[in-house]
Amino acid sequence: MERPCVRVPREAGERTRQALADANLVDEDHEIVVEDGALYLPVTDPAAVADDYEVVSRDVPTHDSQRTPADLLGFDPSYERLGDVAILDSDDPERADRVADAILESDLPVRAVIDRASKVKGDLRVRDWTVLATDPEAAVDHPATETVHREYGFEYRLDLADVYFSPRLATERHRVTEAVADGEHAVDMFAGVGPFAVPMAARGATVVGVDLNPAAVEYLRENARRNDVADRVTAIEGDVRDVAADYADWADRIVMNLPHSADDFLDAAVTLAGETCALHYYDIQHEDDPFGPGEAAIREAAAPAGYDVEVLTRHVVRSYAPHELNVCLDVRLSR
Repeated sequence: MERPCVRVPREAGERTRQALADANLVDEDHEIVVEDGALYLPVTDPAAVADDYEVVSRDVPTHDSQRTPADLLGFDPSYERLGDVAILDSDDPERADRVADAILESDLPVRAVIDRASKVKGDLRVRDWTVLATDPEAAVDHPATETVHREYGFEYRLDLADVYFSPRLATERHRVTEAVADGEHAVDMFAGVGPFAVPMAARGATVVGVDLNPAAVEYLRENARRNDVADRVTAIEGDVRDVAADYADWADRIVMNLPHSADDFLDAAVTLAGETCALHYYDIQHEDDPFGPGEAAIREAAAPAGYDVEVLTRHVVRSYAPHELNVCLDVRLSR
């Protein structure tokens, strides 16, 4: 199909494409063509192209459109992606099967579709899953629930059947870890597979990650190696209340991402904290007073150890349930 195109020397192609994209002039429905050392970049409005570009008309192929699950189903299904696994949360088995088949038939790079079969349960924070469908052409030697998730430049291998992991918290994890300075001592009290510990180590911190779940600790070690920070991450299996005395007065930064019961571990956090310490305390509270209970609990635990408490940020992470919020208190403890 003949379309208006900007013709530029090949070496100027990317610079020109970016300039056209900044002006919202790139025709995304047609492909860029290379011929005789020149690039032909399809544009949506030739009259809006700057005069210093040459605009020509030529035949360019149409982009093949990607088939989505919505194209196949006739409606837009709800699902999450974690690596090459799609996650449903459905109470209608027949609908779930239809959605799973459509996801695998679509052009999404998905190897397996699983459905939540229980709530998160127990001290190890795991849930049951139903495997709805797997790609028969995918040659893999690991369970359908195991995948590699990529987040802000880091990779995490994990098995959802053995560990807790939420991709919805990626932005929050990035917010916290971007504050870490080179040379810090950091403790992740409930480390899981390492989505806080690994980026903190990558920023130059020496990190101790603790978790009760032995599978999570093994994945934490693997993920530290995978992201080239194994020399700065110590992974410990156990209850952080039993570990705290070994790292007393050590931490410059502590992450407490166990929002249903973090208050039970504040005494351990105070033991870990150094002379000054940044504390990231996660909580779930009613929307009428989402921060008050957590702040009161922190002050009550910190006072006997002689800490002043300065609340730096009161941050809403997300809505958790009707009238309930998942929040984070960023606090500075100072003796």
